[in-house]
Amino acid sequence: MAELNVSLVAMDREVWVGKAKIVVATTPEGEIGIMPGHEPVLALLIDGTVRIEPVEGRRIRAAVHGGFFSVANNDVAILAETAELGSEIDVDRAQAALDRILADGRVDRGEKEAELRARTRLKAALSFEQQMSSMHQGG
Repeated sequence: MAELNVSLVAMDREVWVGKAKIVVATTPEGEIGIMPGHEPVLALLIDGTVRIEPVEGRRIRAAVHGGFFSVANNDVAILAETAELGSEIDVDRAQAALDRILADGRVDRGEKEAELRARTRLKAALSFEQQMSSMHQGG
């Protein structure tokens, strides 16, 4: 069975590298799913989550902010300005950051971007927590 060679890299570090069955990322046009044998792609990433279904192990969800990704010959490179695995994000801190932004009441562009980043981080972290909870409950 064909596999994807995936590399998720932020400007300051390598976040995740491994073999995967599918990768889903968010572009300005919407979500795009990449499976083995996909045609070559070069696309911008927007703030959102990247989902990776590894060949082995649990699903990976990362909060990604900006960047781009490329696909060629089953190699997927996700190059982000910033990226954090859901497992690295503290849910309470992410929720507190979102609450502070929402309580501020500002609607300027900077606040909207901060709100989107906070929501993305929280989504990735909660997804990881739900997955772990499901594993502990036998599901």
